[in-house]
Amino acid sequence: MITTMPDDHPARTSENGLSAKKTGTSIPTATVCRGCCCGTVRKHPDIDHDSQLDALRHSVDDAARVRTSDCLDDCKRSNVIVVSPSRAGRANGGRPVWLQRVLTDSAMSEVGEWMRAGGPGIADPPSEIRRLVYRPGKSVKRPK
Repeated sequence: MITTMPDDHPARTSENGLSAKKTGTSIPTATVCRGCCCGTVRKHPDIDHDSQLDALRHSVDDAARVRTSDCLDDCKRSNVIVVSPSRAGRANGGRPVWLQRVLTDSAMSEVGEWMRAGGPGIADPPSEIRRLVYRPGKSVKRPK
């Protein structure tokens, strides 16, 4: 299950006043895993997951969208975030970027700064974020 901001939230509205849902992805989107084990005290008891998610939402303001997913099926690499490009970023060759072990406040801040700068296809990720990039594959749970 993915939750997003309401349609009337400023981050859901493009420059021409149409909702991002109707015009395509006009801004970068972060999908933050928060369910199975990512974002849980059980797996990472020393991290204030809610505070980190709030900080990310605040840092991107209306320049990007932040949504949560119950599980992105890569629990070995928690906490996982997928940053998807804006429409312009995709046109420039940007593709979704998977980030693993996003466990620090500074990493969340860097994700927010990168998304405000345009995200994939528009801006290069900061060095701290480049170290967290991976390609999903073998460790992703497969349906039985």
